[in-house]
Amino acid sequence: MEETSIKPSSRKAIKYRGVECLNCAHPLDLSDRFCAYCGQLNTTKRLTLKDFFSEFILSVFTYDSRFRHTLKDLLFKPGTITRYYVDGKRFHYANPFRFFLSASIFYFIILGALSFFGTEELDSPIVNMNVNEDAIVAIDNALQDSIPNLKGVPAQFNDDIQTAIQEAKKESKRKREENATLKDSLGYKYTAQADMDTLSNISQFFKKFELFRDFYEVTDIDNTAMALDSLKYDKTRLNIWLYDKNYAIERVEKDPLRFINYMASKTPFFLFFFAPFYALFFWLIYSKKRANYMEHLVFIFHIFSWIFVVLLLSLIPDFFISNDNIVAAILLTLIGPFYFYKALRNFYKQNRVITLIKFVFLNIVFMISTSIFALIFFALTAAFY
Repeated sequence: MEETSIKPSSRKAIKYRGVECLNCAHPLDLSDRFCAYCGQLNTTKRLTLKDFFSEFILSVFTYDSRFRHTLKDLLFKPGTITRYYVDGKRFHYANPFRFFLSASIFYFIILGALSFFGTEELDSPIVNMNVNEDAIVAIDNALQDSIPNLKGVPAQFNDDIQTAIQEAKKESKRKREENATLKDSLGYKYTAQADMDTLSNISQFFKKFELFRDFYEVTDIDNTAMALDSLKYDKTRLNIWLYDKNYAIERVEKDPLRFINYMASKTPFFLFFFAPFYALFFWLIYSKKRANYMEHLVFIFHIFSWIFVVLLLSLIPDFFISNDNIVAAILLTLIGPFYFYKALRNFYKQNRVITLIKFVFLNIVFMISTSIFALIFFALTAAFY
């Protein structure tokens, strides 16, 4: 009955079937419409223009079907979609890693397009503001001279506080004058390479960076080889790289927004590489559950995908309301914690009290670990900018 519904001209027709898969050479019967080993259609018919476009349209709608099911369950069935996926019900869902990358890349494409059409020439009120320097100096002097006495303590104690503060000011002034004297002759504090080599590796790194930065600002030499020759430093890879960072710093100072956008565009890759480390904490606190490490990782990628989907849905209203991501912030702040709790509950199937305790713990771990990885991510992004 099923074979009679196939058109004689179709590539699926029985007259075009072979006894061996053309893709993997797996043995087939004429009754096999697809290869049981690799899944390719069992047909020997030569490809025509009509067949090509028919398969193209079919593949698009098949992907859209998976995309639609994934999007719907991701939004409205937190944790349940992960449970279905790890239990083997994967036919209707897109690959979690592929979906995460697709959603994040699509988000930045739309964000870039909206930013392009929404860019306006605006005069910065900060840049055009006329600052009364005399007023600033007067306010600063007033603040420095008006150290209030503490109530409820003896006058002698207040005098000691006043004396200590004045001494601290004098010491600070003395150090500033000392540093200024050291830089008077050259305009920067010079440290010879032989002296630099006596320091530890970390101290050398920061000391060299400070020296190269001061030298660049004073001399404005943009040729790295010439600068290192002038400083009498070897042209090692580290020295060349450190001096080249002056150009990156200059670009950031001239156009900080461009650097922020550059760093934001790397966020999907940051989350992609951060997820495996975060999955370790899930594996530890859910060690008694049957879920393995990869299943925890799938759960995390579904959570990250949901975040990007919410950001995507917020782009249009945020574009018309303001450029401050107000809608996205409200949705992530109000719905995010509830969504994460429900996802934990639905996927790991534990009672409310245990889930709530682990929910709080994982949020603390997430904030701490994200801060650490964000600093590393920022440093690496700045290093290769």
